[in-house]
Amino acid sequence: HVQLVESGGGSVQAGGSLRLSCAASGYFYCMGWFRQAPGKEREGVAVIDKGGSTSYADSVKGRFTISKDNTKNTLYLQMNSLKPEDTAMYYCAATQVRWLCSLSRNFDNWGQGTQVTVS
Repeated sequence: HVQLVESGGGSVQAGGSLRLSCAASGYFYCMGWFRQAPGKEREGVAVIDKGGSTSYADSVKGRFTISKDNTKNTLYLQMNSLKPEDTAMYYCAATQVRWLCSLSRNFDNWGQGTQVTVS
């Protein structure tokens, strides 16, 4: 049974920082962060594969950093210079399927989400 448990969300002022964590129940080929704001479609934020290759949405490049600790099976998203438009529910996702490892793909394992609010 796959479990992905996010933490680290919260409320912050514009320009501030937050670090999201995702504890995974196992090892995955690819993990990522997605977000969904009210009234908007879910969008890919950042993904990282087992080799450490990363991909970011244009809107977060230079501000967000995705990383993972394989010893802890934990995924992170360091978010700096936060903007009000970053406000959303952030979801951790994971897959063993190589071709799903993309910002635009629908991963097959999802966490419950953690809310990020930037004012």
